[in-house]
Amino acid sequence: MRNLTFALRTLLRTPFVTAIAIVSLALGIGATAGIFSVFHQVLLQSLPVPDASALVNLAAPGPKPGYGNCGREGDCEDTFSYAMFRDLQKTQTVFTDIAAHVVFSANLAYAGQTSSSEGLLVSGSYFPVLQLQPALGRLLDSNDDKLVGESRVVVLSYGYWSSRFGRDPAVLDTQLIVNGQRLTIVGVAPENFDGTTIGVRPVMFAPITLREMLDTNFNSWSLRTDYWAYLFARLRPGVTIDAARASLGAQYHAILNDVEASLQKDISRETLARFRAKPILVAPGKQGQSTIPNQTKTPLHLLLGVTAFVLLIACANIANLLLARSAARAGEMAIRLSIGASRARLIGLLLTESMVLAALGGLAGLVVARWTLVLVSALLPPEVQHTIAFSISGTVILFAIGLTVGTGLLFGLFPALQTTRPDLISTLKNQAGQPSGAKGAARFRLALATSQIALSMLLLASSGFFVKSLLNVSRVALGFKADRVVTFGLSPDLNGYSVDRTRQFYMRLEDEMRAAPGVTAVTLSAVPLLAGQNRTRGVAVQGFNAGPDTDSNSRYNRVGPGYFAALGVPLIAGREFKDADTINTVKVAVVNQTFAKKFGLGNDAVGKSMGFAPGLGYRSPLDTTIVGIVEDAKYSEVKQKAPPQFFVPYRQDPGLGGMQVYVRTAGDVAQAASAINAVVKRIDPNLPIEDFETLPDQIKNNTFLDRMMTTLSAAFAILATLLAAIGLYGVLAYTVSQRTREIGLRMALGAAPGRVRGMVLRQVAIMTLVGALIGLAGALGVGKAAQSILYGMTGADPEVLALSAVALALVALAAGFIPAHRASKVDPMTALKYE
Repeated sequence: MRNLTFALRTLLRTPFVTAIAIVSLALGIGATAGIFSVFHQVLLQSLPVPDASALVNLAAPGPKPGYGNCGREGDCEDTFSYAMFRDLQKTQTVFTDIAAHVVFSANLAYAGQTSSSEGLLVSGSYFPVLQLQPALGRLLDSNDDKLVGESRVVVLSYGYWSSRFGRDPAVLDTQLIVNGQRLTIVGVAPENFDGTTIGVRPVMFAPITLREMLDTNFNSWSLRTDYWAYLFARLRPGVTIDAARASLGAQYHAILNDVEASLQKDISRETLARFRAKPILVAPGKQGQSTIPNQTKTPLHLLLGVTAFVLLIACANIANLLLARSAARAGEMAIRLSIGASRARLIGLLLTESMVLAALGGLAGLVVARWTLVLVSALLPPEVQHTIAFSISGTVILFAIGLTVGTGLLFGLFPALQTTRPDLISTLKNQAGQPSGAKGAARFRLALATSQIALSMLLLASSGFFVKSLLNVSRVALGFKADRVVTFGLSPDLNGYSVDRTRQFYMRLEDEMRAAPGVTAVTLSAVPLLAGQNRTRGVAVQGFNAGPDTDSNSRYNRVGPGYFAALGVPLIAGREFKDADTINTVKVAVVNQTFAKKFGLGNDAVGKSMGFAPGLGYRSPLDTTIVGIVEDAKYSEVKQKAPPQFFVPYRQDPGLGGMQVYVRTAGDVAQAASAINAVVKRIDPNLPIEDFETLPDQIKNNTFLDRMMTTLSAAFAILATLLAAIGLYGVLAYTVSQRTREIGLRMALGAAPGRVRGMVLRQVAIMTLVGALIGLAGALGVGKAAQSILYGMTGADPEVLALSAVALALVALAAGFIPAHRASKVDPMTALKYE
């Protein structure tokens, strides 16, 4: 307690210096803790279920001839057919059970109020495998998925139950309308459980056997060539992952060879051999199943490293501060040692000061951590924001405490050892007027300052890579005009509309929307532009020879009349779609330039025939006439090249579902938004509008990771450079003060002020050069690690490296100029009397 009181008194003697140190630590600890909060949730956090380490994820990489449907739950290689799921569930012996799940879009209606959200279709084994208990009522079990279309029940998520029903227990046994189907609410999932997929927070859970009822476009229960289910399991006690992999692999290959191999049509002998031999993967599943960890692993590691470097720079600053203070207190420590105080006690006293300083910085750092999370949240698109808890959890607080203790020891230990070194005679002589400060301490201070410069160079160059990459992304030619366009989704099929009624709804919507004030054009598409979604079909094209292993795939989209004119996509030849292109007219298509090139159509595509029958691919009948060619435009990702793509009229679609609407406005988007909402509500007041936003905002959301990396890395790099400049200034100012007599003697012997300034600035130049070279090597390593997320450049871009070096040199020069100028103004007579 005495040490703590003394430490507080010591720190309060220099309030300004103490405040600077606390702010520096708070920025470093807070930024690191804030980024760690996101890092932990996305890459480290286990599912909130009992014994999550016993969970495993299943995947089946290899040839998947047929249909594939994958989403945020995992890669396309992770999916299984429903029939394979049931086969594995029956034959396996190494798991307590296997569970299946898939996300679906849900229009919900209760007590006359509608909303649009996401739900999860799950097998009856889903909750038992997770070993969860309900917050209310019961959860789904094996009795709920015995027969397709039966057991019309639903379990609410705890969050939805709280927000929509106010945690009213009377909700049990009432009816919730999901996609036009009445389901009975039988329970509520436990609190803090939001499914097993990062990035998806389902509001309800329904039996997987209701998929055909809740998704009108689905009808493939018995098709072993339709892959859409994601599987996970729980290991039996005592069974290892390797043992489970070996056992399940034997059963899986038996099914492949005895049942499924004979069903594969029109594939080559080589592909069939790979199909028979493809493995089943069993991997740790305690974090659930999601594509997000793989997508964000590199950016989050880089951001956490950047904040750690900022913290190291702050620690170096404070270590230099304590070293300077220790020189002033060297006499005090020597006297304490001479009268019998032990060195260990004195080290403990000084470390207490360091730990108090670190603790104050850590407390303030929690506020900075919260600000960091607010900044990260603001950089994310709305659909991502609600999937991550932007709050300071207990784990983050423990991490911040660990950082606080670690930094306190890091910046406090060497100064404490240096100050209490048992060299009493030299120290007491220093008090009598000899130059103070050991050479070792001086070298250590210079090394710390140089390391700060190196880290600043590394961070400046790294942020420069991301800034230039984002500039490259912002200059990408999209192939369409996004200005003054608003977009939103509608899913009348999820409200129980038939295909014919859905088609009539969209046709009426187009007519009424065109007449709305402020609207200049309206169109629709099945696949939203630049929303990360893809639809692929195998095609047959007149004059293009294809075989079983020929790549005859193309992206496709179903669009409305005037689609290309409304979005400003240039038409090269032929025509685009008209209102007259309906289900009763000749089937037509429009292709882009890359499609024409891939399938050898050249400039003569118009008038040629093609086909894209589901499951037939290159064997499809040529029943569709190409009526136009358009320039290439981006499809699902801004950073990807425009793929081969064909378009067909939605009015000719025999299985019409949800669509994205695009409205080009003449002026004020807000005014148009009001008119758009009025039109939709007039046609169907119970149909929710989904994801209303401007098209430029949609494009920004498509590159949110680039923007987040650029903004955060640039902010941290500027902060790090500022801290390094302060540290460099402090070291030089202290060095000049310690060399006052030497400088005075030089000037008394005739040294010009310019030469004295040059002496100090030469030291700055050497430190900057050494630090820049070290930082440059580190930046090249960061650039190599970040290459996969950089666009249109390499991780060793010479322009970025050169500009970063120039910026660092200017900052270092500015930091060193004031101490150099002061040194040149030293009065020789005053200096010779110094100390």
